[in-house]
Amino acid sequence: MAPLLHALPQGMIVTETGIPWGVKQIGAPETWSRTTGHRVKVGIIDTGVDFSHPDLRHSLEPGINLLDRSQMPYDDNGHGTHIAGTIAAANQLHGVIGVAPRARIYPIKAFDHQGSAFVSDIILGIEWCVYNKMDVVNMSFGMHTKNQSLLRAVNNAHRSGVLIVASSGNDGKIGHIDYPARYSKTIAVGATNRVGKVASFTNRSRLIDVFAPGERIVSTWPRGKHREMSGTSMATSHVTGAIALLLAIRPKLTPAQIKACIQKSAVPLRNSKALQSVGELNVARMLKVVERK
Repeated sequence: MAPLLHALPQGMIVTETGIPWGVKQIGAPETWSRTTGHRVKVGIIDTGVDFSHPDLRHSLEPGINLLDRSQMPYDDNGHGTHIAGTIAAANQLHGVIGVAPRARIYPIKAFDHQGSAFVSDIILGIEWCVYNKMDVVNMSFGMHTKNQSLLRAVNNAHRSGVLIVASSGNDGKIGHIDYPARYSKTIAVGATNRVGKVASFTNRSRLIDVFAPGERIVSTWPRGKHREMSGTSMATSHVTGAIALLLAIRPKLTPAQIKACIQKSAVPLRNSKALQSVGELNVARMLKVVERK
C-alpha cells in the first residue's frame, strides 16, 4: 500500500469563506477577467470527492472509483475533497473559490478511507486520465521508493500530452523529495507559508520545480464543510489550478512548455539562498510569459 502522506494530521475545522489566502497569494484573482480555466479537464487521483458539496457540485464530472467500479468516487476520507476545492471550488456567495473555478474536475478514487492505495491502482488512474484525455492530473501523494511501473505510466502520460503535478512530501527533508514528484516528467511542488518562505514541513531539493502556498489552507471538506489543512498536497493543488487557467487560453501547450513557463515566471523565494533557482508560483507572471511568445 502507498500511504497518502502529504496532508498533515488533524486539520482544524473553520468557517472562513471567500477567496482563500493561497489563491490570492499566487495572483489568481487578477487573471480571472482573462481566464477561469473554462472546461479544462482536471483529473484528481486521490480519495474521491464530495459530490454534494455546494462549492464543488457545479465543477464535477463523474470520474471513476477504482476501488469499486459500481460506485461513484465518493470521498470517505476528506483529502480529495480538499484538493478539489483549491483547484476549482466555485461558490461565490457562501463558500470558497478555487484557483480555476470553471475547470472541470474528474475525481479518480484510488485511495481508501485511510488514505492508502495500491501502486497498481494509481497506475490505473494515470492510464484512465490518458485514455479520457485529461489536460492535467493532480497527484497529491508520495512514496519513498522508486517504482518502475509508475515511472513508465508517468512517462507515457507526458508523451501523451497529459501533465502530472505531484507533491514533494512532508518530511522536512533537505536534498530529497518523494516519488512520483522526483520523476523528471512531473511538476514537483514544495510548500510555502503566508510570508512566502519555504514551509518547515516541506521536503526540498533542486528537483523541485516550483513552490506554492501549502500552510493553513482553507478548502472544501465532506458534508458541505470547510477545513484548514497544511501540506505539500495543498501546494500541489494550487499549481494544478494555475495550469488549468493557462490551458484555457493556450490549450496547445505541451507538458514541457508548461513546466518551463512555470519555472521561468516563479517569484524568487524569501531568505532561501540554497534554493535560488526555484521560486513561488505566480499566475499573472505565468500568463505574461506565454503571451510574449
